[in-house]
Amino acid sequence: MLVKNPDIYALIERISIHYTNNLGNRYLRQAFMSMSLDGRTWELVAGVTDKFKYFSTQGFHLDELYDRIIALARFVYSARTEAAPNLRTLLASTGGAGQDRVLRDMAVNNFASNLGILSDLVNELYILTVDTDKKLNGAANPVFKGFPELQNLGRYLTP
Repeated sequence: MLVKNPDIYALIERISIHYTNNLGNRYLRQAFMSMSLDGRTWELVAGVTDKFKYFSTQGFHLDELYDRIIALARFVYSARTEAAPNLRTLLASTGGAGQDRVLRDMAVNNFASNLGILSDLVNELYILTVDTDKKLNGAANPVFKGFPELQNLGRYLTP
């Protein structure tokens, strides 16, 4: 069933803008190479962060939306546990001088708080999606029951 909820689209757009401006920028992308996320997870993250307009035009199936929520949560968890502890070391080799160095240092210094904002937005998307799911499918037969990994969302999203 296609979801065409404008609140969900607006939230996905906020996630995309926040990710693109604050996490997926040229100063931090190199650090993500060290994370142990599989290709499918990266594709799903890109589906929200880079290609959200395409999916928003078509609409989202609930199962696709839950897959993307899980992928974003995995990203947050991996970024927090794998990239963040070594962020300065990982990015030290990028060098840079002047303004580039200042911008890189700003991205590094704000990484944890920007990751926290992304985590909150993903959680908000999950709650909104579950609410929409229950309205569309009834409380007895929601789609989210078919995604056991959603039980790990709290562990993925909290520090």
